[in-house]
Amino acid sequence: MAEIPDVETVETEDEYIHVRFRDPDRYDEIRTPDWAKEPAESVSEGSEVRTGKKEGSDDWEVTSVLIEKHVGEEKAREQAREIVEKIES
Repeated sequence: MAEIPDVETVETEDEYIHVRFRDPDRYDEIRTPDWAKEPAESVSEGSEVRTGKKEGSDDWEVTSVLIEKHVGEEKAREQAREIVEKIES
């Protein structure tokens, strides 16, 4: 089982609270995959997951989770961690 990363930053933006787990600069490519919608929305409706792929690797990792702003930062942090646990475990 993969180790779940710690939350690096939590930032409130226009419509979402952006909960970052890994630095996006580490990745060659960033995507918001369709397959992550179901595990994300099972925890927090309207949430999105961004994944990154390192250059020379076929593996994708969760870089961040976007939670709708109305949830609040503390709850968004909890929900984002739960989403990452579902995806990476």
